Amino acid sequence: MPLRFDLKPVHHITTGTTGEPGKRVFYLQAGDDDETITVIIEKIQLLSLEKGASQFLTDLEERYPEIPPASDDYNPDDMALRKPLDPLFRVGNLGLGYDEEEDLIVLLAREVSPDDVDPDDVQLIRMWCSRSQMKALLKYGLIVASQGRPLCPHCGQPIDPEGHFCPKRNGHKH
Repeated sequence: MPLRFDLKPVHHITTGTTGEPGKRVFYLQAGDDDETITVIIEKIQLLSLEKGASQFLTDLEERYPEIPPASDDYNPDDMALRKPLDPLFRVGNLGLGYDEEEDLIVLLAREVSPDDVDPDDVQLIRMWCSRSQMKALLKYGLIVASQGRPLCPHCGQPIDPEGHFCPKRNGHKH
């Protein structure tokens, strides 16, 4: 049976890195009263989460105009990763859902798995957070992602200090 966690609700949810730009490891971390769970994500997953979840939050506000707006405020000091950083697994994909009755967003993190593994054997974490917590995660995630190597405006891949060969520019160095 796979390890599955259902953190409802989380008291903190954040992202962060260790290592130098170009060699950083990105983490997603959430905790409730009993435990803190850490998983490894890719920078592109963090950026995709920001884009998708921002649109998801906008759609929720339009769909449920009666719910009070989520706060944009957060304390950056509260966003630090908590030690020890003992990741359970590397994330293969992330998903979002919403519980209207409890006004909670669920962020699902599913483990990377080979194609021949039964989906029921893949580890999964459900992190239930408020819309304000999600907004804080997204804002802070953009800050974390921006502290690394710049992205190529043509292909979206990171640019090393010596440049990179851009496939969208026929391999010409950028």
